[in-house]
Amino acid sequence: MNKIFQIVYLLLGIVLIHGQTLSSTLDKNTVGLGEKGVFIVRVQNLEGKAVQSAPKNELLPFHFEEITDVEKLQNDAYERKIEFQIFEEGEFTIPPLEFKVGETVLRTIPYTIKAVNQYAAEDEIEDIVGNKEVKLSWSDYWEMYKWYVLLVLMGIALIVFAVGLYKYFSKPKDTPKVWTNQTLKALEQLRKKNYISKGETRQFYVELIDLIRNFILVQYKISADVLLTEDLVAVMRESNVISKSNETRLEEVLKMGDQVKFAKIFPHAELMEKHWEMMRQVVKDSLKDVETEQLRSGV
Repeated sequence: MNKIFQIVYLLLGIVLIHGQTLSSTLDKNTVGLGEKGVFIVRVQNLEGKAVQSAPKNELLPFHFEEITDVEKLQNDAYERKIEFQIFEEGEFTIPPLEFKVGETVLRTIPYTIKAVNQYAAEDEIEDIVGNKEVKLSWSDYWEMYKWYVLLVLMGIALIVFAVGLYKYFSKPKDTPKVWTNQTLKALEQLRKKNYISKGETRQFYVELIDLIRNFILVQYKISADVLLTEDLVAVMRESNVISKSNETRLEEVLKMGDQVKFAKIFPHAELMEKHWEMMRQVVKDSLKDVETEQLRSGV
């Protein structure tokens, strides 16, 4: 009988000496949601054999969110260390996991781990720091609300600008005063061409008459652009819109323009200067003519 026991012990010793030993550990059986857990598998006495197992980050079941999965081989021993988290409440199982060493398949023991919510709804969270009353200065309020104030001011400025643009563009551009100023500027531009000093009589009167006819058309509403000079003079007299002094000036210059145009007369520089000044005065006095007509007609 003693010999039988000796043989059994001898066989067990041979297996323990020459076989591979697998062990596994789980650092805790209960974890909080999101709390880190550690699972380690070790195989001793490899005898140079390779260890095969599930791919990296795929060893543990679905509910285990693996953080790290590190394999280490040292001194004829294999170790696989996995750090994990669980984000769902309940009990979860790590089933037996297979590790193949050479042609031998070794399995770990199963584990059950419970995941709990550390902060249940009924738990009261205590504020370790008491509420403090903070006094704000004007500068603090300004820092908080300055962008709102600036946006409001920008909005007001845009509205004012838009109203100004609308008034400007909706204002009639052919009012008597506006047209008077534009014609005076045109007369100045004509003078700067130096037709008088150069003796270019015909060119001077052609441009002067065109300018004045256009002025009569717009300012006095008389069809000066299509009427012949004699007809235009007659219409001006009958309209009673133009003052007598302006009628006289206009008649003289218009008739002079016709004579120069057809080379019937060549006025000297002093007369050309006089006619330019007369037309300038007509344009200035036209405002009084228009105002008088408006009062008379009630327009």
